[in-house]
Amino acid sequence: MIDIVSATRCSEAEFWAESALGQSLRRLDFDGRLRPRVSFENRRGLPEVYNSALTAPDARDMLVFVHDDVWLEDLFLADRVAQGLRAYDVIGLAGNRRQSEQHVSWNYLGTALVWDDLAHLSGIIAHGPQPFGPVNCFGAVPADCELLDGVFLAANRRTLLSSAVAFDPQFDFHFYDIDFCRTARRQGLRLGTWPISVTHQSGGAFGSAEWARLYPLYAHKWAGAGAPSLESDGGP
Repeated sequence: MIDIVSATRCSEAEFWAESALGQSLRRLDFDGRLRPRVSFENRRGLPEVYNSALTAPDARDMLVFVHDDVWLEDLFLADRVAQGLRAYDVIGLAGNRRQSEQHVSWNYLGTALVWDDLAHLSGIIAHGPQPFGPVNCFGAVPADCELLDGVFLAANRRTLLSSAVAFDPQFDFHFYDIDFCRTARRQGLRLGTWPISVTHQSGGAFGSAEWARLYPLYAHKWAGAGAPSLESDGGP
């Protein structure tokens, strides 16, 4: 049994009729193992939404944290998630086999947002406004990872709770995923990519004003533990 956790600025009616995730969940409605847990007309940060689902009394054993602009194309989604969470404590669609003091996301190094070498990356994910978009292959899947892309994360709820791993509310829409992954790895949890078919409509908002505002908070939190310095521009 799996909770699909997401947040959307859409009304409930708009979400089910217009959003990529809403339309996908309607298509997957045949599978009773999947239960949507969506925060409609949301103004809270993603960590607050995700943590509320994590600690909810009726939460299911497996949780999927996913953006509302994702087309879930895999008809066997429940099976894929269950299989992945037998191999790992946390799974994602794209990730990095290493983490260094330069990483500001799973794929970018430094504030100049330089792509890490593909030799360190793993994942296959499509992008585009419509389902079944062009595919980006970052590296072989599955693979043990240190960092995962926050567009889709699945985890064993009891493992997160027993390890005291949660999302940090200070990172409302940026850095929440890399911070979560670093926290999980610090607690000894196993992270990895897993093959699940989706299309993501957005490429993210790295480097935006809000991203830049939160960057010093992230760097300060992880100072001395492999976080990038404030002056770093990164590099391969």
